[in-house]
Formats: sequence, structure tokens, C-alpha cells
Amino acid sequence: MGVADTFRESWATRTGFILAAVGSAVGLGNVWRFPFVVGEAGGAAFLVIYLLFIVLIGLAAILVEFVIGRHTDLNPVGALREFGGSSWRYVGGIFVFTGIVLLSFYAVASGWAIRYTLASLTGAYMDDPGAYFGSISTGWETVGFQLVFMIFVVGIVAFGIRRGIELAVKVMVPAIIALIIGLIIYAVTLPDAGEGFAFYLDPDLSVILSEWHRILPDAAGQAFFTLSLGMGVMITYASYLGEDRNLAEDGGVIIGLDTAIAVAVGLFVFPVLAAAGAQYEEPGAGAVFVSLSQAFGDIQFGAVLGFVFFFVLTIAALSSAISLLEVVVAYLIDEWGLDRKVASIAVGSVIFLVGIPTALDLDVLALYDALAANVLLLLGGIIMVVLVGWLQSEKALAELEKGIDDIGPWGNVWLWTVRGPVLLVLLIAFVLAIIGFVEEVQGFIWG
Repeated sequence: MGVADTFRESWATRTGFILAAVGSAVGLGNVWRFPFVVGEAGGAAFLVIYLLFIVLIGLAAILVEFVIGRHTDLNPVGALREFGGSSWRYVGGIFVFTGIVLLSFYAVASGWAIRYTLASLTGAYMDDPGAYFGSISTGWETVGFQLVFMIFVVGIVAFGIRRGIELAVKVMVPAIIALIIGLIIYAVTLPDAGEGFAFYLDPDLSVILSEWHRILPDAAGQAFFTLSLGMGVMITYASYLGEDRNLAEDGGVIIGLDTAIAVAVGLFVFPVLAAAGAQYEEPGAGAVFVSLSQAFGDIQFGAVLGFVFFFVLTIAALSSAISLLEVVVAYLIDEWGLDRKVASIAVGSVIFLVGIPTALDLDVLALYDALAANVLLLLGGIIMVVLVGWLQSEKALAELEKGIDDIGPWGNVWLWTVRGPVLLVLLIAFVLAIIGFVEEVQGFIWG
């Protein structure tokens, strides 16, 4: 059983909660992972499937986490125990594990962003982008920048919800939005930008029909990754909410802002790549770094654009990383009674150590990514959908109704959306993701 708290923190304002949730959702999922997944998975064909996931299951899925978190006022382990029964505490451990795995390799990629931001001041990556990425993507210097990033993350979370996370996201998220808008305005003026827009926004139906089995798990995984679903973040953040909040309204705002930012990043990235004649389909975790570095070297004001973009990437990564750390920190505070600062330092240290192998070998990073961003997130989603949609539906619906004047028939619409379409899509995507992960493991073992 958990440790009773005499005081539990809460959000100071609705804006703070929304920006924290958006900041978690934006992160590397939108600015780093989204462009390279779009490029690998067929451009506009992937975008169509991804947006369908967001529209059809995004709001329903995020409300599943919200009702669990607010109803229990606990971390994912304690929340599932209280919401579903004592045996569910073991299932809740999956979310703590997911947060550790995600942040362990996330911090490495964030370290890359820091190095590229600094390198933009000298143009160090422009002469030979591929060689530069190869020189900084692995090794003990990479571990050093991973450590620097984790120190910032731990520092913010250690200050708590209001003085740490909420204060930080109120600065970071508006800055991210403003800078991305500025980048898009410039991208529109570039020669051949139309080719990039066509790749990104003009779907080829034949690609969707022939590649759906590959696009589906990638799109579902990306949707859950970018909305911070399936990893316990939204359970944790909702646990700091009051009962007067309209969860459906807040969820809609969060999803709308997150999706708009994700799409906006593509509106900058692909026109820039087109203007520079760079490849859209560059595979792997370093795709955005290598392709955009090449592009920045071939267009006017490239060094300035590079600095702004990689700075956005860095602060977006930070806004997301603090939410992942908070999941595990909240578990130690709620269940074991640890002091927040002690818990933050302890968890941050463990995650740093777990991530070192990904800083030394890109194949290990790809393996972590395939496990966490597809398999574990979808598994977490399935678990919560079954619990809320089928096992504790009355409790969930009663929680959703709080803060809503008259939910009418929409409560049942939500429940049946969770029980049917959401669960079905997650199950199909999960099976395909398992197949993809097995192939990834085989490739890692056999080379």
C-alpha cells in the first residue's frame, strides 16, 4: 500500500496544467521523432493515418488516463491499484518501467540537440553533416551531454509542480510555438518549397493501400508517443487536478495544440529539405539531424535557422523529459514516502545509467526506441482501455461527469468508443508492433 501524504501538490492554474501536458506531448515526439517517422513511412500517406488516429482515438484515449489520475490523486502504480483493485498495482509498474526506458534514450537524443545548438554558432556540422553526426552521436562525450541534460531535468522536477514544472512550461511552450511559427514563415519563401509541401501534404492512396501494415503501428505508436499516452504521464499530471476541471474540454485543447505543433514542424522541415535537395526518407534516429544539417548548409541564413531549430528541439525535449521523470518520482513519493529532491536525484541517476548503452551504440538506441515507443506505449494503452472501458466503466463515467454541466449521451459515446474502436485499433497495432520489434531484435542480434 502507498504512503499517505499530508499534503499533495496541485497545479496553480488551468493554463499551467494545459501547458505542462502540451509540453510533455510536444517534446522530442513532435520535433525530432515525428519528421523522421513521416519521412520513413511515406510522407503524406503516414500523415493521413496519423491524423485519423488522433481524431478517432486521441481524445477518447487521453480521457481514459485523465479519469484514472484525477479519481485517485496518485501515481500510475497507486492509481491503478486504487481504481482497479490491489492486483492492478503490478500492472501499474509497466508505466514506471516505460518512463525509465523512454527517458534513458530520450536524454541521449536531447544531448545531441544541445550539441547541434552550440555547433550552429560555428557551423561545425555543415561541411560534412553525416560525418559530424557520426562523431557526436556515440561515445563518452555523448554520455557527458546526456548527463548535462539529465541535470537540467532533475533540477526542474526537484522544485515540484508549481515552482518547478509549471513555472518552466509557462516559459518553454510559448517560446516553442513562437519560434516554430517564425521558422515556417521563412520556409515558405524558400525556392522549391512546394515540393516539400507536396511530399508532406499530398497523400498517395496507393502507398496507404500497399503499406498499411507498416504505417499502422508506426502511426499508432507515434500518436501515443506524441500525446504522452500509455506511459503514465497523463495519469500523473491529472492526479494534480481538482474535481472542478472539465476533463473533456482540457483534453480537447491539449490534443488540438499538440497536433497543430506536430503538423507545423513538418511545414518547416520538409520545405527546407526540398529547397536544399536533401532526402526526405533518411532512415534512423539521426535522420533529422543529418538531413537538416545538410539543408542548413545549402540555404541562405542556414546557420541562424539551424541555431533556432535546434534550440527549439532542446527546449521541447526538456519540456517532455520533465514529465517522464515526474512519473517515476511521483511513484517514489506516493508509494515510498521519499522526499521530492531525493527521489528526483535517485531516479535521474538510475535513468542516466540505464541510458549509457544507447549513448555508446545507435543500434541499442534503436532497440530501446522500438520497445518503448511502439510496444510498451501500446501495451499501456490497451491495459487502461480494458480497465476503464470494461472493468470500471461506471466509476470512470462518474469521474468524467465531474466538472461538466451536462454530459448527456456523450458519456456513453465516449465509453463505447473506448470499448470498441480504440481497443480494436490498439490491439491490431500492438500485434504489428510486436512483429516489428521481433524483427528489430533479430537484426540487432544477427546484424
